Amino acid sequence: MEDDDQRVVDLVKELVQRLLYTSNTQNPSASAPTEQDYNQAVKYSLRILSSRMTPSIAVDDAAMAESIKRRLATAGKSSEALTFADLYSKFSLKNGQGSVKNKWSVLYLLKTISEDRKIRKNQFPNMISNGFLDSALAGGLPALHESDGRSISSGGYANLNKNSKVGGFGNGFDCFKGSSDSVRNLRGLSNLEKLESGEKNLGANFDNFSSLTENMQKLKGLGDKSRGFNTRENLEKHFGGGMLLVSKDPENIRDMAYREFVDLIKEENEVSEVVLVRDVLYVCQGIDGKYVKFDEKVDAYVLPELVKVPRATRIMAQKLCELGWLFRKVKGYITDSMDRYPAEDVGTVGQAFCAALQDELSDYYKLLAVLEAQAMNPIPLVSENASSGNYLSLRRLSVWFTEPMVKMKLMAVLVDSCKVLKGGGMAGAIHMHAQHGDPLVHDFMNRLLRRVCSPLFEMVRSWVLEGELEDIFAEFFVLGQPVKAESLWREGYQLHASMLPTFISQSLAQRILRTGKSINFLRVCCDDQGWADSAIEAAAAAGTSTRRGGLGYGETDALESLVTEAAKRIDRHLLDVMFKQYKFKEHCLAIKRYLLLGQGDFVQYLMDIVGPDLSEAANTISAFKLAGLLESAIRSSNAQYDDPDILDRLRVKMMPHNTGDKGWDVFSLEYDARVPLNTVFTESVMSRYLRIFNFLWKLRRVEHALIGVWKMMKPNCVTSRFFSKLPQAVKLQLILTSRKCQVLWDEMNHFVSNLQYYIMFEVLEESWSDFSKELEAAKDLDDLLGAHEKYLYSIVEKSLLGERSQNLSKTLFVLFDLILRFRSHADRLYEGIYELQSRTMDSTSRAKVGEKKVSSNKTSDQGPWLGEGRKDITRRAGEFLQNMAQDLDALAKEYSTVFEGFISQLPIQQHCVAFTGKDSSLRKTLSLVEKRELKV
Repeated sequence: MEDDDQRVVDLVKELVQRLLYTSNTQNPSASAPTEQDYNQAVKYSLRILSSRMTPSIAVDDAAMAESIKRRLATAGKSSEALTFADLYSKFSLKNGQGSVKNKWSVLYLLKTISEDRKIRKNQFPNMISNGFLDSALAGGLPALHESDGRSISSGGYANLNKNSKVGGFGNGFDCFKGSSDSVRNLRGLSNLEKLESGEKNLGANFDNFSSLTENMQKLKGLGDKSRGFNTRENLEKHFGGGMLLVSKDPENIRDMAYREFVDLIKEENEVSEVVLVRDVLYVCQGIDGKYVKFDEKVDAYVLPELVKVPRATRIMAQKLCELGWLFRKVKGYITDSMDRYPAEDVGTVGQAFCAALQDELSDYYKLLAVLEAQAMNPIPLVSENASSGNYLSLRRLSVWFTEPMVKMKLMAVLVDSCKVLKGGGMAGAIHMHAQHGDPLVHDFMNRLLRRVCSPLFEMVRSWVLEGELEDIFAEFFVLGQPVKAESLWREGYQLHASMLPTFISQSLAQRILRTGKSINFLRVCCDDQGWADSAIEAAAAAGTSTRRGGLGYGETDALESLVTEAAKRIDRHLLDVMFKQYKFKEHCLAIKRYLLLGQGDFVQYLMDIVGPDLSEAANTISAFKLAGLLESAIRSSNAQYDDPDILDRLRVKMMPHNTGDKGWDVFSLEYDARVPLNTVFTESVMSRYLRIFNFLWKLRRVEHALIGVWKMMKPNCVTSRFFSKLPQAVKLQLILTSRKCQVLWDEMNHFVSNLQYYIMFEVLEESWSDFSKELEAAKDLDDLLGAHEKYLYSIVEKSLLGERSQNLSKTLFVLFDLILRFRSHADRLYEGIYELQSRTMDSTSRAKVGEKKVSSNKTSDQGPWLGEGRKDITRRAGEFLQNMAQDLDALAKEYSTVFEGFISQLPIQQHCVAFTGKDSSLRKTLSLVEKRELKV
């Protein structure tokens, strides 16, 4: 234990020595510390370490920081006070691991150090420590000085003073090295309770201590003179350089601090409340006062720290100045908006918003005028002799400003929200703040929104009842753009999502958009004015007026009723015009009959008369000639009884062709859909109709080719007389080759017939039936467009022409090409048979048969076998039939392979229920064909 105490003493001595020498090194101009300084510093350090006294000041971080800041401001260091406030705010937010926990101690230390430095600059040569007063006022430990042999107690200070008298600087505290009692005595110095109870043991060497109680009482009276050096003079006068002992948390120190605080308040209270009230009223109008001015750096109205007012008054004034800051923001927004107009598009909604804010500020100005009139009036009292202050104080002002503060805050928030918004977006943003439970706020927002939304509701009324888009600043949620007449419905008008206010639902906005579009469609595309009567009837049914100002904010139900009634009547009128005046359904049926080849007699006759021309090269075909053939087909079929307007729209179209294309590859029909029908039959729609026509036309071409093959394969084509004259080998070869040709034709014809049945009945007729039902149920033009789109999509997908059926469609067209190749093979076969028949008959019969063949085939070329002998004819016939049999076998094998691939891809087409369903006729037929091939 004694070793530990001795180690503590050694460490203290070493620390004091380093501090003294370090400070001397850093400041060469200062005098070197003497031995007396060293001994006094060591004694003072040990006294501090052994003390148990604590300050009587409450542990309050904020109060200590405020005290430091006020001291800096009082000293005229406002910038340093602001810097300290900023540093303290950052310091107070540091929490968690690695942060300072006892922040109050750090602040107290900084304040004490600052006070000691200030006192040293004004040091007096007396026996009292320079930091004694501040330490005493703070409840700390008084300074210790040499007492020249005076003893406090026999076991306490006497030993300390004795031990402190040493002969040299180097061993000034050697007496502490071997004595642990000295350290114990040092520890006993802090037991001030014993000192208070042991006055009789102080000894004769301390003459002034007998009057300690009296001096304590005198110290309490130092409150009025405790500031500055007056306190030190009084202490020196009363104590004569003696030692002052302070008990823990003494009452006299608190009394002195309280008196000092009272004097400080009196000295700092330089600005009267009347002046501050006047400044606050100026600030609330955006005008700088005498003391309260706007600081651009902090963006707030500031009462400088140099102005001495009570802290509570300062806080109250700052709170009231917030109203001026809010007013400045609102007024600035109004001014900037009006200054930008008309150079920039502020918009009618923005102008209405500024006007509404200005009206609210007018009421605010009236309140300020009343308050300014009352500012200089005294409080009315009953007694005339009694005196009173001004009627308007800061607290009364805070009561008056309660409601304006709420409104001004709302307006400031709205201004911040609407800086970059306009039109419906601005109205929606303001509406979001109206959802409030406070009746004051709710009424204020409703009053404001009625003014702001007035232009917006007028736009809705004009659009729904007149079809006029009065939106020069692009504020309305319906956006119009110039387009052609056929694109008016689809692209002319769209919803502008960013301008759609939140109090109008998406469904209501769609109905508003469609109603105005219907009016413009009737007026521009249909050249109809009957919609005006429908609009008037709708307004009467909804109970609103067609004049301006009939709708406003808060009347959403009336708006929805008006839109519903107008949409119902105008849409009904539009459909009547489309079906009755422009015969929309009849035109759809005409497209089905001619472009989708639903008129059978017309299609068959057309294919018969244009077939020879379409077999030629595409670049040699005349479109005018084909147009004439089309007219002939119409006059020769039941199509001649159709409406002349419909027949006039049907035309021949030659698609772009490549080298080697035939007329079959580029021939097509088109239907001219004029305004307003081209709103439905757009270019993209007609291009899909063209794809369907090309597919159906090729299917009919394949069917037509198979019919031509059958005409050559009829049993009476080869007479029995000719067949009996053939050699046996040639006869067998002919029978085998003809059989292969007939079987392959049967398979192909079976497939094509059922495919055509599937397309014509399960695709076209079913889709048309569904389309007719949806047309009857349509309520507006969008429903009509949707029904037609669904009808066309159903045909494309079920006909295997959609994007999901591309692979199957390619396979199907390969099958069509194989069937056309089979037609060419069959033509070659039967042309050879006719040649052989004509060669083997007698010359008379051969001449007659030759003339008949030449007339039927329109050729004058002689066969390759004419002029040869019978043996050569037999040999050449056998070779020809064998080669044809091999070509048919190869074609049949390729066809079978492709057909099996086509069958294998059917289950993948799940989107085509009519094609892959269990009840599909095509699926059943293909299954039968597959089984037949297995049997063969």
